[in-house]
Amino acid sequence: MPPPSNRSGSGGSGPRRDGGRRRDNQGGDDAKDGIIEKVVFINRCAKVVKGGRRFSFSALIVTGDRQGRVGYGFGKANEVAEAIRKGSDSSRRSMKKVALNNATIPHEVWGEHGGGRVLLRPASPGTGVIAGGPVRAVVEAAGIKDILGKSLGSANHANVVKATLEALLQLRSRDTIMKIRGMQRTPAQPAPAAAAA
Repeated sequence: MPPPSNRSGSGGSGPRRDGGRRRDNQGGDDAKDGIIEKVVFINRCAKVVKGGRRFSFSALIVTGDRQGRVGYGFGKANEVAEAIRKGSDSSRRSMKKVALNNATIPHEVWGEHGGGRVLLRPASPGTGVIAGGPVRAVVEAAGIKDILGKSLGSANHANVVKATLEALLQLRSRDTIMKIRGMQRTPAQPAPAAAAA
């Protein structure tokens, strides 16, 4: 009789090395250099081989400076920590600037990527971030404090993150739109005086 294998998970009953499949917005508020990192999702993949199962991990990371720059990255490795590090490096390289209006967004916008569809609407001061999961991670990393968000398509984390970023990159400030149209912003005109009776 062969000696028992010391591989964890060979029968499916060993301890899980990632502590669970889903990790939404956990662990990752790392504020060095003013840049925060959020772990949106960690996936575990099992490859069945002759001696049992071999596990690998993939991590989806969102990075932002809370000043209007945000990006995402995807890392794969045989260990969770290494996957997170790779995803973090990738997300820092992909950071892009988005147009904000104080603590919210200038206008309503739709974003689509694959099956993911995201609707973002501006909100009045004090509303907070009304969004869940991947959408919340992206808008908080970008520095948006008041927004209404809704994910209406696929629940796939990667597609929702990409759709949210697509929506944010479509935003244009009022001054930018007026410049594109060749218009100049004029100061508010005083109300005309009432005609003398």
